[in-house]
Amino acid sequence: MPLVRVEIIKGKSAEYKKTLLDCIHEGLMESIGIADWDRFQRIIEIERADFETAPEKTEQFTYAEITMFQGRSKEQKKALIETVTQKLNEKLGIAPTDVFIVIHEPPNENWGLGGKQRE
Repeated sequence: MPLVRVEIIKGKSAEYKKTLLDCIHEGLMESIGIADWDRFQRIIEIERADFETAPEKTEQFTYAEITMFQGRSKEQKKALIETVTQKLNEKLGIAPTDVFIVIHEPPNENWGLGGKQRE
């Protein structure tokens, strides 16, 4: 049950945003084996004036935080980062240097699902 939060500079089309989310979801399915229905994603759009990046970053700069259960190997996380970055480049033309991905893995006791603490 990965939770995905994507931050982008405001002004992209609905089609662009849908493709972006699809790229991330496909990357999650291919690299760590989540099910197609397991899709909890959101995009946060930020005004350019409120989104500071390094000077060499473009208007396509994409920052993604993926929060997921613990237990994936270093190799799976590497594959996730590489697969998502490749898909974003192929389908939206986002340069790999404009993709930042951070993976969070809170301990199971920090997850609440259906009113119950995950063990």
